[in-house]
Amino acid sequence: HYPLRRQRQMCIRDRDILQNIGFGFSIAFTWQNLICCFLGVLVGTLIGVLPGIGPSATMCLLLPSTYYLTPTSAIIMLAGVFYGAMYGGSTTSILVNIPGEAASVVTCLDGYQMARQGRAGPALGIAAFGSFIGGTLTVVGLMIAAPPLAKFALRFGPPEYFSLIFLSFSILTYLASGSILKAIMMAAAGAFLGSIGADFITGDLRFTYGSLTLFDGVGLIPVIMGLFGIAEVLENIEKKVEKREIINTKFRRLFPTLQDWRDSLASISRGTLIGFFLGILPGGGTIISSFASYGVEKRVSKHPELFGRGAIQGVAGPETANNAATSANFIPLMTLGIPANVVMAIILGALMIHGIRPGPMLIREQPELFWGVVTSMYIGNAMLLVLNLPLIGIWVHILSIPYRILFPLILLFCLIGVYSLNNNIWEIIIMIVFGVIGYLMRKFKYEAAPFIFALVLSPIMENAFRQSLLMSEGSFSIFFTHPISCALLITGFVLLSTQALPWFKRKPFVDEF
Repeated sequence: HYPLRRQRQMCIRDRDILQNIGFGFSIAFTWQNLICCFLGVLVGTLIGVLPGIGPSATMCLLLPSTYYLTPTSAIIMLAGVFYGAMYGGSTTSILVNIPGEAASVVTCLDGYQMARQGRAGPALGIAAFGSFIGGTLTVVGLMIAAPPLAKFALRFGPPEYFSLIFLSFSILTYLASGSILKAIMMAAAGAFLGSIGADFITGDLRFTYGSLTLFDGVGLIPVIMGLFGIAEVLENIEKKVEKREIINTKFRRLFPTLQDWRDSLASISRGTLIGFFLGILPGGGTIISSFASYGVEKRVSKHPELFGRGAIQGVAGPETANNAATSANFIPLMTLGIPANVVMAIILGALMIHGIRPGPMLIREQPELFWGVVTSMYIGNAMLLVLNLPLIGIWVHILSIPYRILFPLILLFCLIGVYSLNNNIWEIIIMIVFGVIGYLMRKFKYEAAPFIFALVLSPIMENAFRQSLLMSEGSFSIFFTHPISCALLITGFVLLSTQALPWFKRKPFVDEF
């Protein structure tokens, strides 16, 4: 066994991927990281099981606790919450016909029908095994793809980063589920919020109005906890509570038959590929992956009429795809510093809180973080497989917790979590204000994702833009004379144009609202 410093030096030289994997497991198997991984996947599964609470709000609640952890342990725990929630979301979809996670909406279509036919066990089993296979294989892809992509990203300067973020916003707008205009408005609002605070070049204060709290900008954590935690509670309070019919099943019936495996193996393989490639895209994520996988399975099936009536392929493909996407989301974050979705933006915020800026140099400067987190996903996926199957009975009982007990606890955790950051009462007020704003956004169908993306990425984009102009002495040609920057910029403009032109030909401007 090499000493840690010697292993770190060998990892930095990037001689052998097997040495890097061994180095990563030596980090992941420390008692602190194992506990953090277990707590992450356990909490994630619980959050996935409980309808109405997502990983975004949960990770915001856990962010204050990461101050007392090492950066590696903190990211291992937050990552476990993310992919653990994907596992747990399938349980409620199959047993209650209520998606615990937005990515599990598709699973309701066939999973619940299988449960009504007395096949809840195989549905839960194939969801768990498919999630394990998809998540594990995608971690392999992450280990293979991330180092060469990071080396390529070393060629990126300020012009390339500006163009890359512009392309990310273009793709995000392209993938917006609602109105394009509303998505652009939310991105603009987030960009404005990201400009508040001290100018990084001149030191001038912008839009602070003498407030000490705003000198460093609007805090990411209070904003996210308001938009996702408080808004979630406010939205669910007004919903009519319906009695839920829960279909129970026994542990011995959880294992799929040989015929189930024959029907599902191809779906699991396709779901892994779909989740991996869509998960890499900025704006792509678990929801898009699961819907795309379901569409592909129905199209390639010899019996598409069975879908929606209890086809096991309709459970295996989407559940594999959404778990594969969770691991793939880490590739653009770790190598380029660009979050693929809101959850990755929260993890980016956690890294920045610890003074770590993800990007091309992360693997070389923080190899213990990168390889420790990556190898912990193997361990976390194995833990989830062991946890999910035997604990189905416990999750079923947890589903019966009344919301009148659950939501006050969420509010309490939000208040304690935000105040513990800086012991600042004004950050609680910011959280409450954005909780009301988030509630109104949900009522009027404004998406939070473009807002959070812009809040996180707009300062980076502005810095890259101004640094580029300083390099070129004020000439905008620098964005087109650099080949990579030019290609990214043109691609972004093409995506915006193809999305905007049909909108202009469509209904009047006022109808968008």
